[in-house]
Amino acid sequence: MVGVGSTTDRSAASPRVLVVDDEPMVREVVTRYLEHDGHAVSVAADGKEALHQLQQRTFDLIILDLMLPSVDGLSVLRRLRDRSATPVIVLTARGDEGDRVLGLELGADDYVVKPFSPRELAARVSSVLRRASATTPSETLHFEGLDIDATTREVRCDGRVVDLTRREFDLLVFLARSPRQVFTRAQLLEQVWDSSPQWQDPATVTVHIGHLRQKLEPDAGHPRRLVTVRGVGYRFEP
Repeated sequence: MVGVGSTTDRSAASPRVLVVDDEPMVREVVTRYLEHDGHAVSVAADGKEALHQLQQRTFDLIILDLMLPSVDGLSVLRRLRDRSATPVIVLTARGDEGDRVLGLELGADDYVVKPFSPRELAARVSSVLRRASATTPSETLHFEGLDIDATTREVRCDGRVVDLTRREFDLLVFLARSPRQVFTRAQLLEQVWDSSPQWQDPATVTVHIGHLRQKLEPDAGHPRRLVTVRGVGYRFEP
């Protein structure tokens, strides 16, 4: 077992993290690393217990294993997203690419593949919490048929409100602030996810671009606003 010294004198403002995993060793090691970073950690061993805790209190972030007894992780994520935008990092097995994609589609903010480095997971937690708590400057971006309000985090496309996840919104705003500039997937991972290809699959960017296209232009025959520059990356066309 990996040992890390824990801090016992936490501030009342410590971020509250719920760790949901049916493996006692995973819960113990992750808890020690997060407590060492100053987080207040609660744990749940299955989906039913996780849902109960989510009804009783609020959390700043949830680490959610997808393979859970009683109620699986994807079901927990669906129910959570019905009522909350709490950041979620999902844990998946190395070969479960379909579950990772579905987790992102349901609104997960990030994912980590098992077996994982507890230190890497702790870094991801800090990154997601930092972005979730960051203040967004007062700004409204106007384009033909598209309005993006960075203050209210509202997007209107051809007059209709578009429902975006936190990460989809952040990705859209980042690209829209630099119209026609091409960004590689590695650059987008660094700027939007605060990550890199070393830690995260660049396909994550591709999945989120696809979701944005479906939501912004569901009837378009080909992408008009989020354009793929073959062999390079993506750009936003105003």
